[in-house]
Amino acid sequence: MEIPPAIAHVFAKFPLHTFPPIKPLSGEHPDVPTLWIQPPPSDSSRLSADVECLKWQAYLALRGLSKVALRWNISPEGAMGHLPNLHLANGQLLPAKLIPTWVDETLEEPERPLEGYKDQAALDESRAWVSLLEGDVHAALLMAQPSPSYLMSLVTFPQVPFRPLESIVLPPPPPLSGLASLIRPYGMRIDTEHIESKYREAISAIADRLGTDKWFLGSTDATPLDALIFAYLHSVLHTGNHTIRIEVTRRVNLVAWELRVRGLVSVAFTRR
Repeated sequence: MEIPPAIAHVFAKFPLHTFPPIKPLSGEHPDVPTLWIQPPPSDSSRLSADVECLKWQAYLALRGLSKVALRWNISPEGAMGHLPNLHLANGQLLPAKLIPTWVDETLEEPERPLEGYKDQAALDESRAWVSLLEGDVHAALLMAQPSPSYLMSLVTFPQVPFRPLESIVLPPPPPLSGLASLIRPYGMRIDTEHIESKYREAISAIADRLGTDKWFLGSTDATPLDALIFAYLHSVLHTGNHTIRIEVTRRVNLVAWELRVRGLVSVAFTRR
């Protein structure tokens, strides 16, 4: 079927040009598994400043993985889903949710039906602690983060947290403009006193439950809950907000536990 002359004449004004494919800057695969994370707060640290990335760093280290490289020059927009990602030596890139499966296959350990917890009751209890950490403690940590200046907000695009504050606080905070306002609802009316109160109760409960145990819930070895608690305690202890930091620093058992686990996690990684 021939193109009608009139249409061909129009198409001739918009010629189709083809270009060769752009090759990637580097086609090399890492020599060892490499975890892509948000950057640490300083060059002297190997622990990410992002609690979600730090949780997976702690998970890998406490499962016994070593010689894992770190890379933090990857933009969050270039990640698969969200950071962290695990880049394997065969070129495969894993999202965070597939890291436990890879660890099980790599270690070739016997099946862990209870994920390392001493019994079914401890496994069930761990879910309540996870909810407490990812709810009350995470909300306080987000609230403690400094807001960008007005000038910076005009010239940059603020990065939206993986779990924004309004999705954590219960009940959800109302908008600043109010329901009867003539303008479109915007912002959030955050009850800081309520968040801080719930946070204080959470830290007190965590300290009481740990006591003098080596691992939480009386487990013989580290569990995923220990990795999560370490990530939050480390992030709180290194925040610039004195109000939430002092709730941890005043509890000796939490400070000593975080320091011990920090040593285990830090030595498991090298910078690529």
